[in-house]
Amino acid sequence: MKRTSPRVAGLLVVLVLGVVSAARGETRTVARCGEGFLEEVDGYRVLHVKGTPYEMGYQQGALLRDEIREQVHFLFDVKAKEMTFELAGIKLLEPKRAIRGIAARQRKFVPERFFDEMRGIADGAGMDVQDIVVANFIPEMFHCSGFALSGSATKDGTLYHGRILDYGCDWRLQDHAVLTVAEPKGRIPFVNVTYAGFVGSVTGMNAERISIGEMGGRGLGHWDGVPMALLVRMALEEADSLDHAIAVFRDHPRTCEYYYVLADGETGKAVGMEGSWNVFGTIAMGESHPKLPVAIKDAVVLSAGKRYNELSRRVKEGRGTFDADSARHLMDRPVAMNSNLHSVLFETTTTRFWVANASKDGKPAADQPFHAFQLRDLLAHRPDTTAPALPAPPADPRGAQAKATTGSAR
Repeated sequence: MKRTSPRVAGLLVVLVLGVVSAARGETRTVARCGEGFLEEVDGYRVLHVKGTPYEMGYQQGALLRDEIREQVHFLFDVKAKEMTFELAGIKLLEPKRAIRGIAARQRKFVPERFFDEMRGIADGAGMDVQDIVVANFIPEMFHCSGFALSGSATKDGTLYHGRILDYGCDWRLQDHAVLTVAEPKGRIPFVNVTYAGFVGSVTGMNAERISIGEMGGRGLGHWDGVPMALLVRMALEEADSLDHAIAVFRDHPRTCEYYYVLADGETGKAVGMEGSWNVFGTIAMGESHPKLPVAIKDAVVLSAGKRYNELSRRVKEGRGTFDADSARHLMDRPVAMNSNLHSVLFETTTTRFWVANASKDGKPAADQPFHAFQLRDLLAHRPDTTAPALPAPPADPRGAQAKATTGSAR
């Protein structure tokens, strides 16, 4: 594949690290809805959804009804009123109307199943579907940072992929943090490190041991493509190899300026990737570029400015000694910014992962404890049949169930 030079505006790293066990936490089923259920694992909300797109959406809407309604209200009735958007020197409409226009423009590029899922969320939560759609297109406006890890820089060669999300702690997304464990009909199960009401992904791993983290750059205004968060979601539920995951991004029209790390736990390989609206390319482990001058064997390190220098220094100094604990410390400040919303380390080889979220008082995720999980374990969870049962999803009024196994827009 032809490689182009990524102009990176956040963090992405790849390296290989050792194994640390992630013990299963104490679980409690909160409620059930059809084949979906909500549980708490050591106090962390874990949402299980299963079935057709509409069914999965409805399960999320019903089980997270209060969280979704509260979050959408804060995003658009409180926070968005503090902001204005400007493109090409022109001040845009108020954010909700601006994002609604972007969503309408992008609709022809988006597989219909995602709109089916958003309708399900709206129906389950008793909300206007347009509010759910607009909320789901917010990532197109606000770009972030991330990193991943893989290579011989570890004790035993286990693949790790770390990721820092720097969206901003004042949006209160961390108040509604949730792990979504999805089993879409006819597609690959995956875990999405996300927030109530969202169907897209910026941080996730699938059961085929493909993990993905995203970071954004510039290029606002280039909307004619599949939104970044939905491209990530498509890769998670479709890709069974690193090459397949790369192809999802390469073969679809893209938007804005985005960079990714994709890691494959089966092969132990990972790449940094630029998938902007007009440029596509990858950078392999051990490679360098004038803007990314530090080449580290079995590592891909992508970042910017002082954070790149610090991250590279940490990787080089710890090379050959990393395990999961020391890998998580690569995400310590100042590599993570004050806007650090969540930090995640995937042990992609084993499907273990660790998640830290910003605190409710706005302190960054880098200052918070990690919660340990394993995707294989989460997929085996079953709800307590004595837990409250909400009404099951109704038949999709638009026939989404009949379309559930149709392909993406590839």
